[in-house]
Amino acid sequence: MTEFGLRLAISLTQIAAVMGIVVVTVLILTLAERKVLGWMQDRMGPMEVGPYGILQPFADAIKLFFKEDIVPAGANKLLFTAAPILCLIPAFIGFAVIPWGPSWTINVNGVIVKPFVISDINIGILYILAFASLGAYGIILGGWASNSKYSLLGGLRSAAQIISYELNVGLSIVGVLILTGSLSLVKITDAQEGWFWDWFLFKMPAPQILAFVVYVISSVAETNRVPFDLPEAESELVAGFFTEYSGLRFAFFFLAEYANMVLVSCVAAALFLGGWHGPYPGTLMELVGLGSWSWIESTMWFAVKTYFFLFLFFWLRATLPRLRYDQLMRFGWKVLLPIALGNIVVTALAVFFFGT
Repeated sequence: MTEFGLRLAISLTQIAAVMGIVVVTVLILTLAERKVLGWMQDRMGPMEVGPYGILQPFADAIKLFFKEDIVPAGANKLLFTAAPILCLIPAFIGFAVIPWGPSWTINVNGVIVKPFVISDINIGILYILAFASLGAYGIILGGWASNSKYSLLGGLRSAAQIISYELNVGLSIVGVLILTGSLSLVKITDAQEGWFWDWFLFKMPAPQILAFVVYVISSVAETNRVPFDLPEAESELVAGFFTEYSGLRFAFFFLAEYANMVLVSCVAAALFLGGWHGPYPGTLMELVGLGSWSWIESTMWFAVKTYFFLFLFFWLRATLPRLRYDQLMRFGWKVLLPIALGNIVVTALAVFFFGT
């Protein structure tokens, strides 16, 4: 096999593995959310399909696969079909630069491979922000192409909301970039090696606590989750921008939303909570003489941090009511934006006077 063919095979294997993990995670989340909401509301959640309802995600998938795919008579069929795909692809593309484990390099017949990241590019954060913003076009097109006033209002709301809160997500990350001096998620994660106070959430001279709060709130708004689910407000807009969708097209929107939740949780873990690093130097595996297996412990730490953020999404949904639209926009522009800008100024001054 040529070097190009080997590199292609390795890359495709990594992509398949990561996509498999994400899809399985989404399946787990659809059940976990309903179970967690049920427990928080003093009920059982899904219980009928399989033991304790654990097969419910598969039943939902089969139902959506065989459900009739309806296209409204007045819809633009090309854009109506393209919109869910335009939402789904950017949600999955972002995982290409997420470091799931140690930044090891392996030589496979002359090809240097990093097994725990598909592509370590030096503009990783910019890459994620750029592709994540494309998902908004899918929502806007889906709302417009459906030829429904409810869908159109949902699409317009989403456009305004994503533009407003995307700005805050980007600005909240700048403090971390100042401390690191790099846009590569691998280098950002490596810079947090050591004890838990070396994570950027706590790291002196400029702890990114305010940036972390802004990022988490803005990410909830970016993914259209409660209390910021205005684009798909059931009580006002039926289901918002995907009111007219059914079958697989509806499943694509559903999958994109949960994939985006996983993506923003992975980024939060990598930027603020040390990524795959534990809260202590090294790994416990190395202490017991199993250093070659330390990647298992590292990836488990990354998974624990990611699932912590995903649980937070469920907790917010069970706890908070939906905001009014004017409250949503006012909060983004008049509260989060000044905090994010202030954090950048403070971080820059702290680095200038005290160093990193």
